[in-house]
Amino acid sequence: MRVINPDVYRDIEAGKGLRLNLGAGQKPRTGFYSVDQLPLPGVDIVADLNEPLDELPDDSVEEIYSRHTMEHVTEFLPLLAEIHRIARPGAKIELVVPHFSNPHGYSDPTHVRFFGLYSLFYFCDEADQPTRKVPNFYLPQRFRVESVTFSLLKQSLLDRLVQATFQKWINRSYAWLDWYERRLCWSFPVSSVRYLLSPKKEAARLAA
Repeated sequence: MRVINPDVYRDIEAGKGLRLNLGAGQKPRTGFYSVDQLPLPGVDIVADLNEPLDELPDDSVEEIYSRHTMEHVTEFLPLLAEIHRIARPGAKIELVVPHFSNPHGYSDPTHVRFFGLYSLFYFCDEADQPTRKVPNFYLPQRFRVESVTFSLLKQSLLDRLVQATFQKWINRSYAWLDWYERRLCWSFPVSSVRYLLSPKKEAARLAA
């Protein structure tokens, strides 16, 4: 890991919460430091997300955004542990990834995984999971899934009609998302899933 932009260190020393765009590539996000494996123009931090983010202190990040990057990360569980470590209590973590029903995702040879409704609940306490419970022993770190949103594929006219009819409806609750994923996603695929997470940390203990 290599910090290119010295403002990152200045913000850390000042105690200012960092906002990171993981896997930014050449698409910067206003107000965020761009993190990418390649030292592309505009990248502030060069980092392989399969390796520890060792230049970032514990509890130094207040917001993380990542769009279509997690599906390329081989060491996904260690990365989640690192995200939990660097995130402050109450930090906002937004991950946008391809759904397993998106047919285009299988064409990219660099994709190593796909995601579904319950993928991030494997890292939540059982009390924070919806009605369908999943195992949660893969990491000791815990997150809270604040919301899950499906974006339906809209390539054809039929896709667009289905999206207009169903998208708001199915995103109303986990029960509807579960039903759609089980019953309709192979006929009318989900393009991407947006997870909004927060780390479960004891704010009072960390502030002491």
